[in-house]
Amino acid sequence: MKKSHEPFKEFPQDQVRSAIRSGIVQAKEQVDAPRLRKKNGKRKIIYALCSAAAVFGILIGSSYYSPALASSLSQIPFIGSIFGNSDLIGLQQAQKHGLTKEIGETQTVNGISVTLNEILYDQNNITLGLFIESDKELGDFYFGAGMDFTINGDLPSGSTGSYGEHILSATTMTAIQTINVNEEMPEKFELGLILHGKNGETWYFSTPVEKITDIHKIPVQHSQTADGLTLTVTEISLSETGVSIAYESSEEETDFELSRGGNIEFLVVDQNGNEITGLSGGATGEMGKDRIMFKSSKQFDPVDSTVTELTITPYVVIPTEGGGVEIDENGKETKLEFKGDSIQPIEFESFKVNIQQ
Repeated sequence: MKKSHEPFKEFPQDQVRSAIRSGIVQAKEQVDAPRLRKKNGKRKIIYALCSAAAVFGILIGSSYYSPALASSLSQIPFIGSIFGNSDLIGLQQAQKHGLTKEIGETQTVNGISVTLNEILYDQNNITLGLFIESDKELGDFYFGAGMDFTINGDLPSGSTGSYGEHILSATTMTAIQTINVNEEMPEKFELGLILHGKNGETWYFSTPVEKITDIHKIPVQHSQTADGLTLTVTEISLSETGVSIAYESSEEETDFELSRGGNIEFLVVDQNGNEITGLSGGATGEMGKDRIMFKSSKQFDPVDSTVTELTITPYVVIPTEGGGVEIDENGKETKLEFKGDSIQPIEFESFKVNIQQ
């Protein structure tokens, strides 16, 4: 697990970036964001999970990650659109249909140039494409778990995401970072980004972003309870970039390491039995009096107009590694040991959703 960075001392000269940085520092006085790293050869996939609760907060990581994202990073070339040359269908579609915002801004610090290549803001994900060049060799996890971010200068109370790097050479790499905010988001806002290097370097970016249009939202409100856990799929949204399934869970449990609501995934097939590839997604959770509640939005590849119905089967992924940090109302942190091998599976019922409504 990796804690968020300590507040920094020097302000950038640009007033906008100074304000963005100040917002992040103020927000981080309330919550730190640990990250779980998952390494596979030269590809590095890092997942971050962040939650802030009024009385009792929890920050945990999951060992489940998206093989599709790892595969996509291996396909990215040296030049061109990082999204367009990935093998993630949603990002390909976004670039093909002009839904991404091309940035191309480069910041160079200590001989390391970081280029913010492009951004996509769809129904609930902000996805960033980065190109990184260095005068010297960069070691593993040089940029930790990716960029810290603000929305109109503020850090959201709950967010999840992933950060993956593909090493092209000892001094060159590309990266894709996704940010999922589990709260009401404005249609457009100023996105502030801060990237930290292992040797204290800091790169600042600021850019306006706007959500893509033509997002079809389908209210679902399907609930079922099994083994003390109530799962409610609240909404499905579809666009040219993908399908999203939003859910909430409430479980009769007081130990976050034994709770299962944050480990829920979905098997999704169309009316012809064809599986829709899932890209996973994190979850934010908080504890009530005697229950643990989670919120999440799971991502899937886009579907075409021939798909009229989806059959959705929830299931629990039993983690093989993890742990986390518990934060009480006074900001005190307590490390949580991994108890994933004690988590019990749950049998959920499948249900159907007509997506042509």
